[in-house]
Formats: sequence, structure tokens, C-alpha cells
Amino acid sequence: MDITRYFQVAGHTFSLRFPEEGTLWKFLAKQYGPFEATAAVCPQEKLLFSLGLTDVIPGGKRECVYDVPTEKGETAIRLFRLDSGWIFEIMKDSDSPVCASVITDSDFRNSRLKLESETPADVLFCVNNAAMLLFAFASAPHATLAFHASVIENGGRAYLFLGKSGTGKSTHSSLWLKHIDRSSLMNDDNPVVRLWSDGRIMAYGSPWSGKTPCYKNVSAPVGAFVQIKQAPENSICRMGVLDGYASILSSVSGLKNGRWKMADDINDSISGLLESIPCWALSCLPDREAAELCYRTITK
Repeated sequence: MDITRYFQVAGHTFSLRFPEEGTLWKFLAKQYGPFEATAAVCPQEKLLFSLGLTDVIPGGKRECVYDVPTEKGETAIRLFRLDSGWIFEIMKDSDSPVCASVITDSDFRNSRLKLESETPADVLFCVNNAAMLLFAFASAPHATLAFHASVIENGGRAYLFLGKSGTGKSTHSSLWLKHIDRSSLMNDDNPVVRLWSDGRIMAYGSPWSGKTPCYKNVSAPVGAFVQIKQAPENSICRMGVLDGYASILSSVSGLKNGRWKMADDINDSISGLLESIPCWALSCLPDREAAELCYRTITK
């Protein structure tokens, strides 16, 4: 028998429906447990998305709208447009076979996951990536952005460190944790930022945190965005609007091609961020001085 559980992230509620028997729910508990909510939190018709399992992949014409090669060991995604919805194909990297497909409707709300492997590690990998993608795509019209970033809370504010994989985001966060008093890690890979109608811009933890287990149901007002770049010496400067826009755009998930309405939604949210939140460029070494320089500058 399948059971449905509800989870809330950044004020958005979604549901997962999986068999009660087996170990899947046990594996998901550590990540999703802090975000679990009751069904009463959100009526079914207002869920951000729902995700269950299926054995069927629809046929018919597909239009590939996203297929970007990735590095070895970096998750790869292909996205296809159907007449009545979408299909995501999830792979462990560009050279790996498809390990799961997500079949969803036009607004990413009603979704099913077709697994190609039943090993526990593969199932967990696929469920996590499916839920993370659906959250990012379905929440975009609601002034919500799913970031690829590491985020530290300090002094009641959230500071998001941006950059490509391997540029030192997690390392810089660890330096704050070690050397900057009152710092705590909110999320190390996939935080969420939401712009509320009352003017608040909040960062949230999520059930997805990359290689660092950090699944905290926490939130804080965004204090700054910091683009991290490795360099032979430490320096920091305030970004202009165009550079800040480019930095944020490259760090959020979603369809960013102007052909899609989602691109307009993402652009509107980024514009709202840039009106209120400073963006900084930090060129740095992986050392204490870099963390202290960054802290002194962006928390003034």
C-alpha cells in the first residue's frame, strides 16, 4: 500500500507518495523529516507538486529543450517537452545511462517517477533529484528561487556564497564556521530564496544539501550574495547590477531561455533581489583572512 506524506519548504507544501513497505521512507527520513507537515497545512489542489511512482513512460513526440553536458560524477539532466507536459531524464553524469524519468504535467504539479534501478542508493539519488527539480520548476512562478549555493547564518542574516562547483563555496562556509563567531550552516548546496509580498526576502534550508548532510528547517532574511573566485590573494568588491544579475542567474535552477514563461518569472525574482540585496565578488585564498575580510565587509 502506498502512503502519502507532506513536506513544507519556504512556505510551499508538496507531497511524496511511495509504498509503505520497504526501506525507502526510512532512507528519506533524515533529509525530509525536519520538513514534514500535516495534510491540513495545504489542500490537495494547492500543493506545489505531488510525486509518486509509475511503470509507464508516455510515447509520442518529444522536443528536447535542455541537455547540457556535465563533468564526470556531476548529475546530468535532460528535459523534453511533450504535447501535454514534460519528461525529465536523470543520469549520474553525461556518460551514464538514464537511472530515472520524471513524467509531469505542464505546470510540474502532478508528477510520477519511473525508476530504472532498485538499488537503495540509486532510488534515493533519483527521488532526491526528482523532488529538487520539481520544487525549483514549480515554485518559479511564486517568486521563489532554488539556488546552487552554500549559505551561512550569522547575526540573524543569511549570506549565500555562489560559484561553480569546485570554486570553494563549501570551503568558505567552513572557514566562517571555524573563525567567525555565531556562524551556523543553513544549507551547503541547495538553499531556497523567496520574495514575499510584504517585502521580506528570506533564505530557507531544504531537504537537499549536496555532499554535506545539512537538512535544517530554518530561515533568515538574506543579507548578501557573494560570488566566490579562487585567487592568489584576498580581495572583495561590490558588484554592479549587471554582474550581480549574471552571478545570481547562473546560480539558480530553471528554464532561463526567454522562450519560456519560467524565464520571465526568474528574471522578475532576480530583479527584486537586486533592488534590495547587495552582491559582492570575493577573490580569495582558502584561509582565515578571507573569511574575516568577507565578514567585515558584507556585514557592515
